[in-house]
Amino acid sequence: MTTHRVLVATPPFAETNADTKRAAGTWPAKWIGTHTDDKPSVRAFRLRFNLENAQTTRVHVTADNRYELFLNGERIGRGSERGDERNWFFETYDLALDKGENVLVARVWWLPSLQTPFAQHSVHAGFVLCPDDENLAPLLATGVANWDVKELGGYSFTSPQMAWGTGDNVVIDGAQFAWNFERGEGDSWSAVNDDVAAAIHYNLFRTVNARSANDLHFSHELRPATLPPQIDELRHVGRVVLVSELEALKTCDVPLREIDNINDEREVWQKLILSNGDVVIPAHVKRRVLVDFEDYLCAYPELKTSGGAGSTVRIHWQESLFESPKNSTDKGNRDETEGKYFRQIWADNDGIGDTFLPDGGESRFFTTLWWQCGRYVEIVVETREEPLTIESLAWRETRYPTVDESSFSCDDNRVLDVAPIMLRALQMCSHETYMDCPWYEQLQYIGDTRLQALTSYTLMRDDRLARKAIFLFDESRMPEGLTYSRYPSRALQFIHGFSLWWVAMVHDYALWRDDLAFVKARMHGVRSVLDGYERFVNQDGLVQLPQDTSVLNFMDWVPGWEGGTPPSENGIDAPAAMQRVLVLRQAAELEELFGEKEMAIRWRRRARAGEDAIVKAFWNDERGLFADNSAHSNYSEHAQCLAVLTYARNGFAGHEDKIARASEALVEAPDLSRTTIYFAHYLFETYKLLGRMDLYFARLELWFGLKQNGLKTTIEMPEPTRSDCHAWGAHPLYHNFSSLLGIRPTSFGFSGVEIAPQLAHLKEASGTMPHPHGEISVDVKRIGETLHATISLPEGVTGVFRQGEQTVELHSGTQEVSV
Repeated sequence: MTTHRVLVATPPFAETNADTKRAAGTWPAKWIGTHTDDKPSVRAFRLRFNLENAQTTRVHVTADNRYELFLNGERIGRGSERGDERNWFFETYDLALDKGENVLVARVWWLPSLQTPFAQHSVHAGFVLCPDDENLAPLLATGVANWDVKELGGYSFTSPQMAWGTGDNVVIDGAQFAWNFERGEGDSWSAVNDDVAAAIHYNLFRTVNARSANDLHFSHELRPATLPPQIDELRHVGRVVLVSELEALKTCDVPLREIDNINDEREVWQKLILSNGDVVIPAHVKRRVLVDFEDYLCAYPELKTSGGAGSTVRIHWQESLFESPKNSTDKGNRDETEGKYFRQIWADNDGIGDTFLPDGGESRFFTTLWWQCGRYVEIVVETREEPLTIESLAWRETRYPTVDESSFSCDDNRVLDVAPIMLRALQMCSHETYMDCPWYEQLQYIGDTRLQALTSYTLMRDDRLARKAIFLFDESRMPEGLTYSRYPSRALQFIHGFSLWWVAMVHDYALWRDDLAFVKARMHGVRSVLDGYERFVNQDGLVQLPQDTSVLNFMDWVPGWEGGTPPSENGIDAPAAMQRVLVLRQAAELEELFGEKEMAIRWRRRARAGEDAIVKAFWNDERGLFADNSAHSNYSEHAQCLAVLTYARNGFAGHEDKIARASEALVEAPDLSRTTIYFAHYLFETYKLLGRMDLYFARLELWFGLKQNGLKTTIEMPEPTRSDCHAWGAHPLYHNFSSLLGIRPTSFGFSGVEIAPQLAHLKEASGTMPHPHGEISVDVKRIGETLHATISLPEGVTGVFRQGEQTVELHSGTQEVSV
């Protein structure tokens, strides 16, 4: 028998228990360790119990903010999966319990709102463990069984500084730490005696399933976890670049120079990093060590020390090094270290990370409550009266188990070389939610997430992260109908266009996956968003945003666009208006899918009125372009892209000549504001429609340059970039399949497919892509003027192969096509 996490489809305790008078949806366990004060707390909860025989027992576990669960001294899980107050997720474990004594311990930590990650919601601090078998509640359940608690001393918290969204970092003082707490050892344990237990009678701090009870106050509404466990693998990786002496612990203005290397010590540190030995740092010494992972990594540092009472071990992380010791954004080639600085962007401070203070004990194991990330790690050690032995230093990688189940090949090695960089960015931005970036924010934004989800659909069958994102954004809707721009997030933000992109995400899912029941459940949200958005539509039929910061108009990080906002007059701009009509047409298609013809007519009527208003306000006949603003002083690729994409959904009827001219000008006009990494997805979609994938390759030069610049992940924006890891830049992986090989669903549920390869300069390309009912395989070769393809479709899937005006019907199974 082994202990392992399991996913359950339905909440436990759904039925009323007449014997115990437990109401349906109420758990036979209570929150313990609850408090609502504003001080950080790290606590351990312990349960000792005896069994006559070994057995496997299922339990459900959750905490606010987070927990780690240990069984007989071994960590078996972390949680709770991130959600919000009305969707508080719990994990389920099948515990392999021994005959005789067993010990369950949970380390539970809670931080006030100003110290916790932006994405971390909270109701009140606390912990719950409940057996699935209600008869075992007296033996195991919190609030019923004999649980003990102790405060875990030694923790203090420091600001994440520039990594503002990630939550506080930790300092752990070994002299005050409760060593071996995970085994239930040590003193100062006391019986749990919740100071709010009396409030249970008044429905306070109850343990209930989501939507199962009325009159809830200060309660988490519990749902089963939806995701598998995060990757939890120990890595012994990294190249020791530098070991040098230090005069002071401040390092941000001290250059990294090979001449300062203590080479004998560097070899010893390298063996430590690769788990081939330990390092002894003498008394009264300061050392600086730079480690290059030679890849991007999200991980918990794990440090084991002996001796060294009063010493300091500081482990700081960075995505890249900097060319200047002052407030600069210049990072240069990411592979280069000589003469560069380990510092923060926009601030003359040391790096960001955690500090451990050994107490002199033997084999002291230090780690953090939350993971860190980056490519480079700086280890700074200062010893006092005693030498310090570092017995081990490793990195426990954490991320969503994103696995590339696809394959793609072509005869342009540049495409193949950049693919691992894009995949790594997607992996590093996939955890308990998608994230815009792991370093600065760790927030799930709709604009980013749409591209991450689309890319995921082409790479793997697992769509649980995308489903969770779509669901949570739906849950974030405010009374006026709009979603938050990022969610979960305790810091609220509206980007009006992101609410519309959420509707597009629902449309994407309906096409690329086969779960129309899930899509149908989102239709109320789709209608609410579109109706709520109408408050921005003025009497002329144009989107007019309020001239304050309550609703942001971010579109793309275009140089010259303040805050990523297109040029406008009085909050009116063409890209915003065009995005609205595009999404209205996608919504109409969804309505028809579910037989709501009247709603489809409604959305198309609004779209048509909006399109006519756009032409009237923004079309410049002399230039053959849609302007960004009514003054016709600015023009962008964004406006032309959105016009073409809307036209492809039967929009702009009667204005075909204008769309044709805008398409031509999009290709030829030299003075358009150009899309950057994020919005380039929509440009590439347009190139696909126009049959100009040669231009796609020209714009991929930015991606092709990533490897030459030493980058391991895709960046947020063209240099100088804030973030070195932004997964919205992974979308060319999606275009490998959807645009180059031309694999696109033609019907909801992906029962029909069009395969329309556009190879541009390529002579051959092939790929295998997951499909809800198997996989689609396409192998295309250009032989003279003929395109020859071998295609395999899953059972039940039919389609068409298209090249220009030529079409060939496709059937399930394998077939050869030549056109």
